[in-house]
Amino acid sequence: MNTFEYSINDPAHLLACDHALLDEREESGGENSGGEEVLVFWESASPFVVLGYTQSAAREANLEECARKKIPIFRRISGGGTVVQGRGCLNYCLVLRVENRSETANLSATNAFVMNQTRAALQTLTTRKIEVRGISDLAINGLKFSGNAQRRRRKFLLFHGTVLYDFDLELLNRVLEMPSRQPEYRLARSHRDFVTNLRVSPYQIKAALRHVWRAHRVLELLPQSRIETLVRELYSQDSWNFKL
Repeated sequence: MNTFEYSINDPAHLLACDHALLDEREESGGENSGGEEVLVFWESASPFVVLGYTQSAAREANLEECARKKIPIFRRISGGGTVVQGRGCLNYCLVLRVENRSETANLSATNAFVMNQTRAALQTLTTRKIEVRGISDLAINGLKFSGNAQRRRRKFLLFHGTVLYDFDLELLNRVLEMPSRQPEYRLARSHRDFVTNLRVSPYQIKAALRHVWRAHRVLELLPQSRIETLVRELYSQDSWNFKL
């Protein structure tokens, strides 16, 4: 598997990178056509809100507080809930093959496969027990530190997630509303009472994930033209980010 760390500090470009990698591999073809699986990491130096594909900014985000703090709001192409990005929140993105592979044959199988791999990798970094909770969360003692989502195409899928390792957890209560959909184990807790930090270094997290996914070849080229097109035509547009 190839791996890459995207270092640009622009929310639209960061989200477009995940999207472009999926599109490029889907178009490159299936099992025998050379499309490489990939593991990408990125982290934003400044905060921004990201809505799940079907979510409403007015319902999920505190728009007044986001405006006051100048925290922008974006929409991603995968499902799941609304999150806050920023320093101390590491993102990983997997683009995996779907064709002729039982582990990624459907949404549920993919969640089980990826979450078990990720849990096993991160468990090597802490003595605290990590559990898969809800649909695709990772938690310690019932406190969530990782949320994940996917977008599926015919030949490839995008599975990406967050790992809170040293995030400002107080920010969540200020810029997010209580979510419209909650896993049962949340028990209606506030954001601050529901989440925690893993408290390990991002370098350890990246090394552990690269190891478990055998991602040792450096991805030399990004689909930069495709990324710029997605930024211009989608992720910089209010018609996309605030479409619901």
